[in-house]
Amino acid sequence: MTANPERPVAVVTGASGGIGRATVRALASRGYDVGLIARGRAGLQAAAADVAERGGRACAVPTDVADADAVETAAARIESELGPIDVWVNNAMTTVFSTIADLEADEIRRATEVTYLGAVYGAMAALRRMRARDHGTVVFVGSALAFRGIPLQAAYCASKFAMRGFYDSLRTELLYERSHVRTTIVHMPAVNTTQFGWCRAKVDKFPQPVPPIYEPELCAAAIADAIVTAPRQKILGSWNWLVVQMAKIMPGVGDHFMARSGVGGQLTGIDIDPDRPDDLFGPVDADADHGAHGIFGDRSQGVATPAFLRGLRRQAALFASSAWARSVEAFRRRARSGFDRSSRPVTQGRTAGT
Repeated sequence: MTANPERPVAVVTGASGGIGRATVRALASRGYDVGLIARGRAGLQAAAADVAERGGRACAVPTDVADADAVETAAARIESELGPIDVWVNNAMTTVFSTIADLEADEIRRATEVTYLGAVYGAMAALRRMRARDHGTVVFVGSALAFRGIPLQAAYCASKFAMRGFYDSLRTELLYERSHVRTTIVHMPAVNTTQFGWCRAKVDKFPQPVPPIYEPELCAAAIADAIVTAPRQKILGSWNWLVVQMAKIMPGVGDHFMARSGVGGQLTGIDIDPDRPDDLFGPVDADADHGAHGIFGDRSQGVATPAFLRGLRRQAALFASSAWARSVEAFRRRARSGFDRSSRPVTQGRTAGT
């Protein structure tokens, strides 16, 4: 396969499903040849067919992004088959829906290795090539949960927080070097993707994205646009933006709000099979292509869905009660602090006027 100088080359990790799969289609439609990195072979083959249908060339490399050497090998193969990499999209992720009390050490380590270190290894492989050419764009797929931790998602939230810190450091170093290599991060809202059907879930009910929910094509378009404009960061979705601002301005109120709404908001009323296969340590799409979409298509029109609009009154009430609870918490802390000071023994040996 020879390089086509008229078509730039993009690499997408987590390319077999969800946002990654939608991004593959969006980039191919915009004239890219696409390197595909994921573990599921059936999904990779279908993603390669998506690229071909849109007039592009694909190089599918089954890869676990938690393996730095494997990521480097995949990057080398993609360049040898498609040509110099112009864009690298760090999208691969996995997670465990679980309380921290129920998490095992190997589960949180694995989620971190894929979601955080996978992005680090991808960026490093891309930069080894882009720095030498002084050209290219590295895109990180972030989340509102890179700003706001929520219950049941400690492993994922921590990984996205870490990704945001790594991205900040990378950006400052590229600015220091006066490099023409660009980097950007796009923070996603709740999305109707396949992950909820195959993530490890140590809960009784089928997990769901916290409404409002969006389709992966909206996210893919935002990623494709960010490649062109390279904003410092893009927060997708008005509700997402509000969540991020709350995390900055009133994190204590956010704690109480998430304590009241975070668990129930992530669970459906559908019983979950405790023995269902999950993708934490191995792919579940080795033999079947699951595509880009999950099961929440009827609720994935963002804030415009009737169900979400009907729920705004309840959200407002929860916010008010959360603000009150935070105020009470702060008052009690101050009162306790004052009590502690007043109960300390007076230092002996002082004289009048000291």
